[in-house]
Amino acid sequence: MASFALLGSGEFEPWTEPVDRWLLEHGTGDGRIVVLPTASAPEGDEVFEGWASMGLRHYEAAGVAAEVVALRTRADAERPELFERFRGASAVFFSGGNPAYLAATLAGTPAWACIVDEMGRGMAYAGCSAGVACLGESAPDSAVRDPLHADGSLLQPGLGVFPHTFLMPHWDALDGYVPGLQALIRRSVPADRRLVTIDEHTAMLGDGSIWTVEGSGRVGVIRGDDARAFASGEAFEEPLTGSGARDVGAATEGAT
Repeated sequence: MASFALLGSGEFEPWTEPVDRWLLEHGTGDGRIVVLPTASAPEGDEVFEGWASMGLRHYEAAGVAAEVVALRTRADAERPELFERFRGASAVFFSGGNPAYLAATLAGTPAWACIVDEMGRGMAYAGCSAGVACLGESAPDSAVRDPLHADGSLLQPGLGVFPHTFLMPHWDALDGYVPGLQALIRRSVPADRRLVTIDEHTAMLGDGSIWTVEGSGRVGVIRGDDARAFASGEAFEEPLTGSGARDVGAATEGAT
């Protein structure tokens, strides 16, 4: 059974301590959390290493074994000496950056195939910001400077872990970044698709079908005019794949 921790923002901060505990309780493996700042690679080595160091400090303070895999490019995703380090880990954690870059870097690579295989074994998947937004049918390209006039370039192919679904972290902050961005995203999602929104400093934790909410904000599920929202401590059922994501290999077949 797959386990997912999907964070709207604020990875490696004190509020995530319950999320860390949940990951280790639900992930099967040797107790390690493998940290991948891949989505931040376009911002340069300093930013990449900054996220890597932040993750290692956070888990060291919590007494959790962690290591960073320096996967920056598709060429890195072909290197067995990197992706074989996922083997046996209890969880993999993708931190923030550009969702479209992350999806394009992983899709169809041996590294992503290895991650999917390990998730089938029991490794938990955790992601924050880009590590969440890459998982749906499409992934937003945060390098687009004017998303309100992007002429369709804002959304690029996602990894398809959750088909027919668009995932949007930072939901409660989007209009503060770009006024009107929430409305644009809602218009961009076809009526027969689902939009899952996660506020900042908020996480949805579950097996792909049954979810609970942790943090200070809300998780939303929007399909057309139907919108539901769930606060911290609330549980809800929302199968993000036809099988409830219990067969990860089948759910990600098109992406691998």
